[in-house]
Amino acid sequence: MDNGASSYRRFLDGDESAVRDIMDELFYSLVFFVDRYVRDVHAAEDIAMDVMSDLFVHRHRYNFRSSLKTYLFMRGKSRALDLLRHRKVIDFTELSEDCSATDGDLEARVLEDESRRELNAALGRLPGEMRVAVHLVYFEEMSYDEAAKVMGKNRKQIDNLLYRAKKELRDLLGEEAYRQ
Repeated sequence: MDNGASSYRRFLDGDESAVRDIMDELFYSLVFFVDRYVRDVHAAEDIAMDVMSDLFVHRHRYNFRSSLKTYLFMRGKSRALDLLRHRKVIDFTELSEDCSATDGDLEARVLEDESRRELNAALGRLPGEMRVAVHLVYFEEMSYDEAAKVMGKNRKQIDNLLYRAKKELRDLLGEEAYRQ
């Protein structure tokens, strides 16, 4: 998967339908990522829309050296931090719950929801950089190199953050819960 780069090339070649493809593929994950910083979904949507519109208006800024998703996340992070500096507050959000339980047994759904709440609470107790690294690598499925670019770190630092985050989660959740 090229994370939108081929669609962006189509856009540059004059295919206006590529805009919809890029928006469908990347907009909501960008909103979700920016919301981690600003803790306001409406502000996150505004920032994501600004980043996307800049992508299409200022065509020369994206140079294909990184994936389009990585580029957009770096721009979104920058805008989010600008907003937070303006607000004079820097804080990160917990991972929101995903209610994707199927029509199974009610007891199983309740246990699954409880496990998710415990995981979200544990992730919320991680230090900020660990939480962001976990989100980028495990929820946004970025490579360590892409996450490093977004966070302004090198690959080894991301590896260390994730190692420490896993260790911290084991301590918070207990060894048994971590294996599930």
